Amino acid sequence: MTTDLTLPAGLDAHEPPEARGLTRDGIRLLVSDGGELSHHRFSDLPSVLRAGDVLVVNTSGTLPASVAVVGGSLRVHLSTENADGSWLLELRSGTQPYPFGAAGDRLPLVGGASVLLRGRYSRNRLWEATIDPGRFATVQAYLAAVGEPIRYGYVPHSWPLRYYQTVFGVDPGSAEMPSAGRPFTDRLVTRLVAAGVQFAPVLLHTGVASPEAHERPYPEWFRVSAETARTVNAARADGRRVIAVGTTAVRAVESAVRDGVVQEVSGWTELVVTPERGVAVVDGLLTGFHEAAASHVDMLVAVAGRGVVERCYAAAVGGGYLWHEFGDVNLLMR
Repeated sequence: MTTDLTLPAGLDAHEPPEARGLTRDGIRLLVSDGGELSHHRFSDLPSVLRAGDVLVVNTSGTLPASVAVVGGSLRVHLSTENADGSWLLELRSGTQPYPFGAAGDRLPLVGGASVLLRGRYSRNRLWEATIDPGRFATVQAYLAAVGEPIRYGYVPHSWPLRYYQTVFGVDPGSAEMPSAGRPFTDRLVTRLVAAGVQFAPVLLHTGVASPEAHERPYPEWFRVSAETARTVNAARADGRRVIAVGTTAVRAVESAVRDGVVQEVSGWTELVVTPERGVAVVDGLLTGFHEAAASHVDMLVAVAGRGVVERCYAAAVGGGYLWHEFGDVNLLMR
């Protein structure tokens, strides 16, 4: 975006809403529908949506993907498991990027595991690496035993993994929480179903999205089932709205479009949704607030248009909405 939408000081969400005395669905919800802005609590969502709307939700669960290197402040953030069992990862010093290291370096990890740096990935921030889980059967078992959720400098204290899981997350694999789904609760999902809203699950395992780098997303593994394809295609044929819960859900469902129709598909997606590319099947997006330099903002503009996004950001800043994964959310309708 060309508009300077820098994040004002004081609008970072430093902790989960539960630590601020709120329920998960008690956070604020800014809605743009038909060009009209309105302010709500997330628990109002059943009255904001229409019967027949379809919510596309990501069922990926969050991994405790941050582990400490033995001796010092260095940490490894595991990002994406490749098809050959190797991993993409980022090195961090505390919560800050660590730009050093060399191919062939072996880093001892807490718990008896180790990482062998094989070489830089196509972007300098990430490494391709081999992980030896030591006495653990798998890398996932090692992470479950010793890992912590990834966090950045705006979250000064660590929080247990349950604070980084969504109610939809049944298939662990994401380095960072698909955070747009975080405000949903079991009770709210029940209320939405009772109001006639449908759910269409997809799966996309998201990698690290370091806030300092603002890079384009790299390939991520996804799956769209035949049932979800039928649900989305039927809604579009009936003129009903398809609303993605989070940018990961947009990337997954748009990656499954062939000749304007969603199909059953799984694999690696390199799709980058931009205003120039546009969207084929998504009518709306529920999302958190992202800094203007983030590549996510291009996707917001692709869904809702530049003017709507700019108005929402201005309203969010003026209204003191909170940013990032523990912050407030925005419903953008085309």
